[in-house]
Amino acid sequence: MAPRETYRHGNLRHALIVAGVELAREGGPDAVVLREATRRVGVAPNAAYRHFADRRALLSAVSQAGLAELARTMERELAKAPSPVRARLRALTRGYLAFAQAEPGLFRAAFATTGMADTDTDEATGPDGRTAYRLLSDALDDLTASGALPPEHRPYAEYFVWSTIHGMAVLLTDGPLRGLLPVEAEEAERRVADAIERGLCPTSE
Repeated sequence: MAPRETYRHGNLRHALIVAGVELAREGGPDAVVLREATRRVGVAPNAAYRHFADRRALLSAVSQAGLAELARTMERELAKAPSPVRARLRALTRGYLAFAQAEPGLFRAAFATTGMADTDTDEATGPDGRTAYRLLSDALDDLTASGALPPEHRPYAEYFVWSTIHGMAVLLTDGPLRGLLPVEAEEAERRVADAIERGLCPTSE
């Protein structure tokens, strides 16, 4: 097998991560293995150990890449959102769920080895330099500044929002809701967004 272009330029670590991301897309975190990644890149298996101590280290890097893709998808939805601050949080919800449904294998891998500290690293950021967690946090700060979110509801609101959205994402990709028709999934998304808004912002703007 011919080496990838990325490897010919000397960046074997990056090439292995790209291969790992492809494997995750195809089969989730269990499919991310060093031997198959090196085979796809076109190098001997031992070459990978200069960059990754073991399979878990490669999976961790793939997890960071998956989180970056998640942030990128959320940013795209945010860019299309109208100006009201509530619409921004809904756009981020839509982006999160869209990524999970479009990339279920990479979505699973994104959270396979992730600790809380890994959710806010440079490797997990989208093009504007923010992680998925930071995008949610900033949207909540904007809601508070606008008066829509009462200050007393702001502390740790990220955890409420994140767990609600992530739970729905898991239900849509791996749970009993994975068989919903697109129109039904959209309605489920709308109801989740409504519930989040009611929980955070009891009064209207």
